[in-house]
Amino acid sequence: MIRLSSRQTFLLIAAACTLLMAYAFFAQYVLHFEPCMLCMVQRVFVCAVGLVALIAAMHGAGRIGARIYGLLAALMALGGAYIAGRHVYLQHLPPEQLEGCAPSFEYALDNYDALKFLKTIFIRDQDCGVIDWTFLGQSMPAWVFLCFVGLFFASLWAGFRRA
Repeated sequence: MIRLSSRQTFLLIAAACTLLMAYAFFAQYVLHFEPCMLCMVQRVFVCAVGLVALIAAMHGAGRIGARIYGLLAALMALGGAYIAGRHVYLQHLPPEQLEGCAPSFEYALDNYDALKFLKTIFIRDQDCGVIDWTFLGQSMPAWVFLCFVGLFFASLWAGFRRA
């Protein structure tokens, strides 16, 4: 049986986040799927989990530090799961229940203050309701949601496991 230290587990979490981002860029630039605003926010949370995990792996903190890193990474994963879950919810709404379109991520980032930008994320967006990619019958946000759930539990395990 392979026993991984917290440091190694955090490194695996960071590697998983790197692979998730690599596929996101592949889907965008090679497969030409244009990400909506909720997709972009999910990417931010994937990067946040990966960054916390990478710092934890490099730091190699003691028991308390590992718990703090594990909790931070788990909270980032929880935030990402919320956004991905909302995205899946929007994808399952009938088109007539989707109200209006939000501006593009770049436009909102360039032209809105932080509060208005955050509010814009949660506007119902017809682009976010479109399912244009599936694997085993599930959309990309559904898979990302499952990845966030896995990252959440892996982060807690890395931070709170017994040495």
